[in-house]
Amino acid sequence: MPLPRTVTLLGATGSIGSSTADLLRRDPARYAVEAVTAHRDAAALARLARELGARFAVVAWVMAAITGAASLAPTLAAAERGATVALANKECLVCAGALFMRRAAANGATVLPVDSEHNAIFQALSAGRREDIRRIVLTASGGPFRTLPADAIRRVTVEQALKHPTWSMGPKVTIDSATLMNKGLELIEAHHLFALAPDALDVLVHPQSIVHGLVEFRDGSVIAQLGSPDMRIPISHCLAWPVRMGTPAPRLNLAQIASLSFEEPDLTRFPALAIARQVLAAGGAAPTVLNSANEVAVHEFVSGRLGFCGIPALVEATLAAAPRRGATDEPGSVEEALHIDHIARGLAADLLPEIAAMAC
Repeated sequence: MPLPRTVTLLGATGSIGSSTADLLRRDPARYAVEAVTAHRDAAALARLARELGARFAVVAWVMAAITGAASLAPTLAAAERGATVALANKECLVCAGALFMRRAAANGATVLPVDSEHNAIFQALSAGRREDIRRIVLTASGGPFRTLPADAIRRVTVEQALKHPTWSMGPKVTIDSATLMNKGLELIEAHHLFALAPDALDVLVHPQSIVHGLVEFRDGSVIAQLGSPDMRIPISHCLAWPVRMGTPAPRLNLAQIASLSFEEPDLTRFPALAIARQVLAAGGAAPTVLNSANEVAVHEFVSGRLGFCGIPALVEATLAAAPRRGATDEPGSVEEALHIDHIARGLAADLLPEIAAMAC
């Protein structure tokens, strides 16, 4: 690997950004930090920039860790420069996955998946030929309400939803994990990253969060990637790719863990995953609408204006209303994606009082 490798870190003060910065600090000779960005925390960003020796320059390597649709334009701009983009933002591909991957390929960009599940699939795919793949399986922890009865789920609080049993993440991703919408968004992301049909994508609930993804080949072989639930492992894989770097992540001790369990997701108690599957099959503008409506719904839940089960209800209502506003076609540009995003957010805001009153 050429030394040093230049890095631009978008969303540097968030959860993924902080884990990335931790790795960069540990190997300063290997990486030159060109730029860091943040949404609000200027003081933390200033400290981080000084620590990492960051300077604003031409983007050469990008870690896209911004949450939500806001990442689409800057991350696509990096891809259009032919950069290597370590993509931690799933919403970027949900909003405009076909556009993003098409532009990345046309400009010779390399897209590396940072999400633990997609990174696991990326690693496992090296075990066989693409034409021999039968399906890929993303694992889900099940979130904090995996075993909670349906009537109790209706009464959960924001504080409860933010207590993830395994991972330390930002509030948006943590709430998405609690509804299982996160896994639905990841299915859509996987569809674009690996160019696989919806029926070749599956989900298993795995509470221990040790097996992050599996690839099943047509001969019956299943290749899995395992690791401690520490985001520094997939981040390091992308930072150093195609070689590997050391990390301070805990070593995996299977004897100590003793057992690993798996179960089918409960789509009745967690309808968000079922909605996302329907959206993936529908295509067009539906994934963009899904992402935007979900961002609004999560924000309203955290703000106390919508109940927990109102999140999938608001998303579903927005999806039903979007075609009447002309949001039907897959976006062919950033501008079109942002236009659909704007329509969906407006619809979700209009529908909020009705859904808040009815849901649960």
